[in-house]
Amino acid sequence: MKFYLSSYKLGNKPEELVKLFGKNKKIGYIPNACDFTNVDIERRKEANRSDMAELAELDLEAELLDLKLYFGKVEKLRKKIKDLGAVFVSGGNTFILRQAMKLSGFDIIFKELLNREDFVYSGYSAGICVLAPDFKALQIVDDPTDKPYEEQQETIWEGLGFLDYIILPHYKSNHPESPAIDKEVEYCRKKHIPFKTLRDGEVIII
Repeated sequence: MKFYLSSYKLGNKPEELVKLFGKNKKIGYIPNACDFTNVDIERRKEANRSDMAELAELDLEAELLDLKLYFGKVEKLRKKIKDLGAVFVSGGNTFILRQAMKLSGFDIIFKELLNREDFVYSGYSAGICVLAPDFKALQIVDDPTDKPYEEQQETIWEGLGFLDYIILPHYKSNHPESPAIDKEVEYCRKKHIPFKTLRDGEVIII
């Protein structure tokens, strides 16, 4: 699997994202990091439209991949993802995103996808934070107590574990969460948690 990890939106290297693709240009847009308990539905819809429009401008075939529709249906999700060439995971709350990934079985499928050389995992903010070993440093910015899904009422502190460090996005950026990111950096240093900071616009490509 290939990775395009952006601090915010597509970042400053969208052409590099396109280069990661093979023939299959289908990309599933995963919006579940924004499934806040008190979410503004219209604002979320507009954010989804905006993100998917940016992907479409790159001549990628973007479609909504709402993990809620696959809760308890891992085989159905596995079949769906098999038809895609990539996923793009939006920002929001990392803890909520992790809940959706567990309930849908995406976390299991993710490990299987690591063996696919023709698949791209892309996203920003929470969508890249979820790759860390654990989320303890993220509770400064993301609320770990928000439980929008009845099926998952226990906080999940373990990430997907692909990275052996945590990415802290929006660092020193013109973003409302940026001041709190400084506190996360301080927390990581005190607790000896490996981390990397990303400014908005910056991208990590693996």
